Amino acid sequence: MRFKGLDLNLLVVFEALMETRSVTRAAERIGLTQPATSAALRRLRDYFHDDIVVAVGKRMHPTPFAEGLYPQIQQALRGVERAITTPTTFDPTTSTRRFRIIGSDYIMVAVLVPLIERFARTAPGVRVEIVQPNEHSAADLESGKADLLVTPEPFLAAGHPHEILFEEEQVVVGWAENPIFAQGLTEDDFYAAGHVTVAFGANRTPGFADSTLARMGRERLVEVTVSSFASAPWFIEGTARLAVLHERLVRQIARRFNLAKAPMPFEFPTMLEMIQFHQSRADDAGLTWLRQQMREIAAEAA
Repeated sequence: MRFKGLDLNLLVVFEALMETRSVTRAAERIGLTQPATSAALRRLRDYFHDDIVVAVGKRMHPTPFAEGLYPQIQQALRGVERAITTPTTFDPTTSTRRFRIIGSDYIMVAVLVPLIERFARTAPGVRVEIVQPNEHSAADLESGKADLLVTPEPFLAAGHPHEILFEEEQVVVGWAENPIFAQGLTEDDFYAAGHVTVAFGANRTPGFADSTLARMGRERLVEVTVSSFASAPWFIEGTARLAVLHERLVRQIARRFNLAKAPMPFEFPTMLEMIQFHQSRADDAGLTWLRQQMREIAAEAA
């Protein structure tokens, strides 16, 4: 099929070339011969009047034009993929669909672990892939690489529907033998202690609690920064360090660590944990079912 003189099949070749940086591997990925893929590359070059990819040593590198075009082509192909693969009905008892969810290890413990346990009984063929949030999370939702983004309200992607999964309080966590818990944690105790914080991705984006505390203006003594919430207890137990973590998560990890918790010693906002999906997937029966299952699990764990 041609659109404005371009064979649309060439867009699939273009994406494969951009992802593999190799004519040979692109051919393997899309099921063409290497000569056919080379011919497709020549046609792309003729249409766009650009080399698209050029050889540098033993590798192919995209041109600046191709780099700029790639996100638009990728988004268009994901849109087509969603259009032709989204079923009008969804039967969880027989479905073998795979859902890709972006969510922290906190969401994994609080919601996704019991969700998968439920699926073993009610939707045995459904598969779930869990991806840690990072600086590309919004772009992955936009491009269709992720079905759902589960994140606190301040970190939502712009322009797509979202709904509340649950509300969550933050609590102060420390070693159970730390005397400040027995005597009653004060604001001065909180700021005098060393802290463990959590940050995600290459840009080290802090989580909800730590980013909120940073905006409050009073500096903490951060002794350790980890990349997952579940890592924090390892740096708390047996020390005087504190961390601010989600109450649901703390209930789970307290079973495995000798920890104590206390309310925040000053006014602190309640976190709204959200589910977000691409606007083109609003009528996706499978995603509608999945979101409902997650809301039910979250309500049970309240």
